[in-house]
Amino acid sequence: MPEGDSVWKLARRLDRQLRGHTVVRSDFRTPRLATRDVAGREVLGHDTHGKHLLTRLSATAGSPAATLHSHLKMDGSWSTLAPGKRLPAKLQPHVRLVLGLDDDRTVHGIRLHDLDLVPTDREHDLVGHLGPDPLREDWDPAEAVRRLAADPQRPLVSALLDQRAMAGLGNLWANELAFLTGVSPWTPVGDVDVERLVERSATMLRHSATVEGAYQVTTGSSARGDDHWVTGRQRRGCRRCGGPISVTAEVPGDAANRRTWWCPACQPGPGPEARTGPGLRPGGAVGRPRRSSRSSRGRR
Repeated sequence: MPEGDSVWKLARRLDRQLRGHTVVRSDFRTPRLATRDVAGREVLGHDTHGKHLLTRLSATAGSPAATLHSHLKMDGSWSTLAPGKRLPAKLQPHVRLVLGLDDDRTVHGIRLHDLDLVPTDREHDLVGHLGPDPLREDWDPAEAVRRLAADPQRPLVSALLDQRAMAGLGNLWANELAFLTGVSPWTPVGDVDVERLVERSATMLRHSATVEGAYQVTTGSSARGDDHWVTGRQRRGCRRCGGPISVTAEVPGDAANRRTWWCPACQPGPGPEARTGPGLRPGGAVGRPRRSSRSSRGRR
């Protein structure tokens, strides 16, 4: 799933492509918005809150400024095509939004989720539940610390994945931050230095979003296979100690228990049996028997 830095970079790209242009034709291909029309509105810019994209549009006669809300989830994307270009036929069934611009370019929203259109002064209705976001100008680290620490027994990775506590961190960052903190992903969040955790999270997310060549590189090396400490390294081993990296499967439909990687040697503490959630039996097991974890030996 795209993380907060992914959506922030998308917003900057869409700003370069669309800001200042007027929509001359719109086609919403989702039932709830099928009769809505944003033709005649200028694209004022894009903002993000966590993983949510906000496309701001100008007012028209008798209609206030509007915000188009979308979420990429696992498979969404935006495509801007030059005049005369067509989207590949295999993608056409997945188009949820088409915007024609005043320079004859066409914008397609592909597999977009949670599409909504609201007056800009009501954006809070859509994203007001989200926690502070390090990539926003209104970033409030003290509030992020307060929210993360509110449930001190919650497993660290589950707390980091909760967008209501701190918006923008996804599974990659949760796994990598647990490693850099030096504890098991299921260590109670109250057992770690939450202030330091928030500071490190914000620094890494901003670095990933704004520094050329640093996108989602957590180790300082962008070489393929060396860019993450633990995520995806179950066949390569730990970059720090050379020992095995373990991985446990996600709990289907449970956003707090995603697929998790960790180094048991470098990250002491509870194992996946400490997971909590509605889809789990006591001891952290998924409700239906399945092979949920494995380890493999790797070299330094």
